[in-house]
Amino acid sequence: MNRLLLAAVLALGVCASLPAQQTSLLMFSPSAQPSTSPNSTSFNFALVPELALPPASLAGSSSLPRPALPNVPPSQSSSSEMGYRWDLAIGYEFVHFDSAPFSANLSGVHTDLTYNLNNWFGLEGSLVSAFGSDVLGGEMSKYVLYTVGGRISAGPSRHRFTPWMHILVGGAHVNPQVARESKNGFALQLGGGADWILNQRLSFRGEADYVRTQLYSSSQNNFQFGVGAVLHF
Repeated sequence: MNRLLLAAVLALGVCASLPAQQTSLLMFSPSAQPSTSPNSTSFNFALVPELALPPASLAGSSSLPRPALPNVPPSQSSSSEMGYRWDLAIGYEFVHFDSAPFSANLSGVHTDLTYNLNNWFGLEGSLVSAFGSDVLGGEMSKYVLYTVGGRISAGPSRHRFTPWMHILVGGAHVNPQVARESKNGFALQLGGGADWILNQRLSFRGEADYVRTQLYSSSQNNFQFGVGAVLHF
């Protein structure tokens, strides 16, 4: 009898503890836990601008500031570098002519035309016409030098001065005429000068030349000097 009562009490205790165990199991089960969404843990950086990440465009090099280039002053260029092929020069010419029959100092006009093949070499034609004092019994002295050849210049320069040199060959015509001798003879002209660039169209020129002529059955070694202006076109 006592055993039956003890068994009944144990059965009642087990039945009473089952609902409490089921409730505790439900509380610890994964389905009973509250769901967490990714949006619930995100932070709104718009509320705190200092914490906001830099925009992706800053990673590109196009938005980065570039250093300013230095201002380079424009260089003074030769006429061929500026696009002009022709140089027409005209000016005053002084000629000292010394020969066996007579000597004379002459003044006249110098005309020169050059076609520039590039910025350092050109084809040149030169003409000098000069008149001097009376010689050989009162006859006026006259001098004409006509030559062609090549001219070499220093090319483009950052300065206004452009030096050059030329080698020309041609002929000379001198008056008065000596008996049984021709007024005409061979001429070789060697010299150079410099152009001072005023603007793209105009330059000033100074030059000096050594001139060797073959007249009166002998050779002559003379000099001439000139100044003038040069038109580029």
